[in-house]
Amino acid sequence: MAKFELKLPKMGESVAEATVTNWLKKVGDKIEMDEAVLEIATDKVDSEVPSEVAGTLVEILFNTDDVVQVGQTIAIIETEGGAVAATPEVKVEAPVAVAEVAKAVEVAKETVAPADFSPDYSGSDKFFSPLVKNIAKEEGISLAELESIAGSGKDGRVNKEDLLNYIKNRGSQTSVQSSVASAQPVLETKPTSNVKPETSTVPVSVNGGDEIVEMDRMRKLISKYMVESVQTSAHVQSFIEVDVTNIVKWRDKVKNAFEKREGEKLTFTPIFMEAVAKALKDFPGMNISVDGEYIIKRKNINLGMAAALPNGNLIVPVIKNADQLNLVGMAKAVNDLGNRAKAGKLKPDDTQGGTYTVTNVGTFGSVFGTPIINQPQVGILALGAIRKVPAVIETPEGDFIGIRQKMFLSHSYDHRVVDGALGGSFVKRVADYLEAWDINRDI
Repeated sequence: MAKFELKLPKMGESVAEATVTNWLKKVGDKIEMDEAVLEIATDKVDSEVPSEVAGTLVEILFNTDDVVQVGQTIAIIETEGGAVAATPEVKVEAPVAVAEVAKAVEVAKETVAPADFSPDYSGSDKFFSPLVKNIAKEEGISLAELESIAGSGKDGRVNKEDLLNYIKNRGSQTSVQSSVASAQPVLETKPTSNVKPETSTVPVSVNGGDEIVEMDRMRKLISKYMVESVQTSAHVQSFIEVDVTNIVKWRDKVKNAFEKREGEKLTFTPIFMEAVAKALKDFPGMNISVDGEYIIKRKNINLGMAAALPNGNLIVPVIKNADQLNLVGMAKAVNDLGNRAKAGKLKPDDTQGGTYTVTNVGTFGSVFGTPIINQPQVGILALGAIRKVPAVIETPEGDFIGIRQKMFLSHSYDHRVVDGALGGSFVKRVADYLEAWDINRDI
């Protein structure tokens, strides 16, 4: 028998940790090679962790709602036969949480127990993850003190954020009390009557007929990101109407042959994505991000593609180096990301690194919209519904009224770093590329 350490795999350059959301196997279960053992979640996408070996799950090192760093061992699998090489070791720096804690309690170092303080948490009836225990031990928190902390995790479990908040408050309270005691030893401090602790209460139906449903994890994240974006960026919009009659006619002509040859559907999305990528090359000032008072000029053009999930939530997978793809490659990338988003099969790295985002509000029948910027990007383009409308058509013989296929492009951009000239010129260039579409283009 040999023991194999299942580690949290690397999920992308910018993904350092994940939360355990569900164990698909329990101790004692048989596991096949490449079979999913648990489900994890990053801040944008959920995914599964498969086993690299066949064997029996003998130990689970983290529980649901625990935060795990990339490279940490999350389970032990016992295999039959000779020794099995463990997953290649991933060097992981000291957990960020410990560094945060050190800063939070720097003002209260004198109150922390001596360095040789080694509490024993094994006697508790409550479950504490290894990460929580390590932080508590680092900061000299006793078992009784740890058990007194109110947890926000599943079944009232104390998670990393609960402990960090407790330590920050503990440090500030100790510092304040120490200052008051040294300056005015004979005075008593009384609680301020107008200070109310923050509480999270479940709303109550007034008429008894309303249904109250808590947001799921992804909806909470979306809510948080949207509010932060509005509070961060100075949103402003530019709108332009585009004649896409030639594109509609061209697609109708080639879509069947394209699907037969490539095994892929040809939608309008890759056509629009191609135009956006070309416009970003023309206006690199839109392919930037903001970090405090610094502007980061992005080398690669990575287009985010907002996609609706079956549960009604949204996710933004990213087409990497979109300007380097021809229309066939763009169509394949759009279909692949869209299909995997609907099936819940996106990987964490699929949603990372976007430099500009496109969202198709026309899918739901909207003529145009005012989308919220996907931070830290500075622009997002909304594609409206394509409609048949009467339009003035100019010819050498004179003007006349005809039926044309038109749509609106709505460009939201960050007015802190993008002025109206750039924001308006960019969306006009996208429109120019679309209206100049070659009806005889080969694909």
